[in-house]
Amino acid sequence: MQPYSSSALTDHWPLPDTCLTAEELCHQAYLRQVMHTIESSQLVSYITFMQLEPRAQTLLKTLVERYIAEGQPVGSRALSKLSGLDVSPATIRNIMADLEEMGLVASPHTSAGRIPTPRGFRLFVDTLLTVQPISESSLESTLQTRQSQQPQKIISNAAQMLSSLSHFAGVVLTPRLDASFKQIEFLRLSEKRILLVIVLPNGDVQNRLLLTDADYTPSQLVEAANYINHHYSGLSFEQVRARLQAELRELHRDLTHLMKAAIEAGSEAMTDTGDSVVISGERNLLGVSELTEDIKSLRKLFDLFEHKTELMRLLDFSSKASGVQIFIGGESHLVPIDDMSVVVAPYEVNGKIVGTLGVIGPTRMAYQRVIPIVDITARLLSSALSYT
Repeated sequence: MQPYSSSALTDHWPLPDTCLTAEELCHQAYLRQVMHTIESSQLVSYITFMQLEPRAQTLLKTLVERYIAEGQPVGSRALSKLSGLDVSPATIRNIMADLEEMGLVASPHTSAGRIPTPRGFRLFVDTLLTVQPISESSLESTLQTRQSQQPQKIISNAAQMLSSLSHFAGVVLTPRLDASFKQIEFLRLSEKRILLVIVLPNGDVQNRLLLTDADYTPSQLVEAANYINHHYSGLSFEQVRARLQAELRELHRDLTHLMKAAIEAGSEAMTDTGDSVVISGERNLLGVSELTEDIKSLRKLFDLFEHKTELMRLLDFSSKASGVQIFIGGESHLVPIDDMSVVVAPYEVNGKIVGTLGVIGPTRMAYQRVIPIVDITARLLSSALSYT
């Protein structure tokens, strides 16, 4: 499995500043700031880990794992039984007091045990976590990826699989439509009504209705399609538009308007992406008390899935990295709820990163299981959407 340290974010940074709008430049500066915050957080985790004695590491690992499993504060007596350490209860209390002073654990109530803080979760994930191996073949059969399926169906299956396996919410940022096309076809529907069929390099198909001034014969439609496919296949419609003006003289004059209409419709099809985030299992989060314990948290949760702005920003940011990324609420500006974590990974089409997928859940999710689920699903989805 690829490493999930946020240092992978630097693989695609800095992005070129040429041809960027002022808004894009500001957004890029914001992402650099967030990236620096996350990398600093991880660096602090490693430094803190090196400062902890082995007994403190064991107790923190035991506490986090117990809290993830039970969702309740963990007391010294339970730690003594579960950790396997041969130390007195007084020693455990002293070590826990040190961990609390370091900001790794907190006491929600007097004499009620302790829970991990976001910083404690971060250190656990970065240095103490043991990832559970998961069979890739079992996930592949669940995803049921078949070359005959439409890409959108495969993406929807991936989101559902992430949700069902994690018992939380699965999300997939859909690929931006490839601006280029593989071929087009004109189908005559009736007089002055033509269906433009656009086949993309990934096998996806876009259809657009053209209303023309003239009635074209089937042979004329074939001639126009053959000309475009022969000369412009593999280019974007914007590139075709730039070249078409000078080259239309080679065609019959009465096909000029048809081809111009096709290029305009093709350009619109490439920019009409529809819903860019596929979400499955949002209702699973309603049963997580940490995310719905008060009206404010509940409102933030609904806003996250209804408006999707913050969610898309996080997923888009993650596509700049390689490997699995873990965002823990309370430490990242990209996660709007303190008790929420997001585990994400980018996926590819023919070697190019085109989107991101992941799991949204509470900070006490079973990271050792969710991380390989996200990692393997990203690789399976990449394979299913790629064409050789």
